Amino acid sequence: MRLWSIHPSYLDAKGLVALWREGLLAQNVLLGKTKGYKNHPQLIRFKAVENPAGAIADYLRGVADEADQRGYHFDRNKIIHEELRGLIPVTTGQVAYEFNHLLEKLKRRDPERYTRLCTITEIKLHPLFNQVDGARETWEIVTALHL
Repeated sequence: MRLWSIHPSYLDAKGLVALWREGLLAQNVLLGKTKGYKNHPQLIRFKAVENPAGAIADYLRGVADEADQRGYHFDRNKIIHEELRGLIPVTTGQVAYEFNHLLEKLKRRDPERYTRLCTITEIKLHPLFNQVDGARETWEIVTALHL
């Protein structure tokens, strides 16, 4: 499961669809509707806010907004009717890690998008997040490619 802090506009089609599915899974986990993934590290920051269900609902709305921009139809009826009414902090180190992680995926999957994104100097965030100074998040599972 990967719930990106970076803006969903950076994702290729495969990544955006996967993010939608994983976001819906995360919503079910946070609502207690599934037995698996309860302790998945990607959910730590959602669980840390006052209204985790509202946070994941806002997150999914941001993903659906990007889908709309691309002419895709993600069923918004699957998103619960709650809101966080706030932002979740994400560190500069986490944002950099995720962006580089995505670039590694795109290098193989979508070389054209990879080339375009390599010129990015200021990384946009998913609308649910605000950036704060700091290292990569301690909950992040680091792959060998990004050490």
